[in-house]
Amino acid sequence: MRLVGPSGEQVGIVPLAKALELAQEYDLDLVEVAANARPPVCKLMDYGKFKYESAMKAREARKNQAHTVIKEMKLRPKIDPHDYDTKKGHVVRFLKQGDKVKITIMFRGREQSRPELGYRLLQRLAEDVQDLGFVESNPKQDGRNMIMVLGPHKKKTEAMAEAREAQAARKAERQGDRSAQAGSASEEPAEA
Repeated sequence: MRLVGPSGEQVGIVPLAKALELAQEYDLDLVEVAANARPPVCKLMDYGKFKYESAMKAREARKNQAHTVIKEMKLRPKIDPHDYDTKKGHVVRFLKQGDKVKITIMFRGREQSRPELGYRLLQRLAEDVQDLGFVESNPKQDGRNMIMVLGPHKKKTEAMAEAREAQAARKAERQGDRSAQAGSASEEPAEA
């Protein structure tokens, strides 16, 4: 078999007994790297350490990975202006966080005969948040509901990074305020 040393150097082609002897001498494991090669390639390494490091890399990759979340906001065609502003605020917050938003307009009774009211409301909402997101799925009637999906302009990972930076800045600002207060408290003269 072809043997690779612990620091990546080529040892050469050696018999299995010699490779096992070298592994015991270095107090390392003999790991088969390429079984299909001619001759097979083996490496001297600390297999436990290798497994631990690869698990840590995988964990770090998962930590930076973002899950796509679809938030839902339900509206009615005859919505009060203040209620509309509140719901729009929620949609803006979701888009800033990098989440998709599914907006559902629920029609009841006679409202079902006026789907253009729901369509106009969805178009108005899309125009109000166009700087944060885009219409991923145009409004379409689905039984008694009308559905539209908005997607964010920035990716979830970018939004998470910006949120972390803002949080760190706020924390540093609070620390600065505390140290300034502590400094001004020590400068005040004591009354006799």
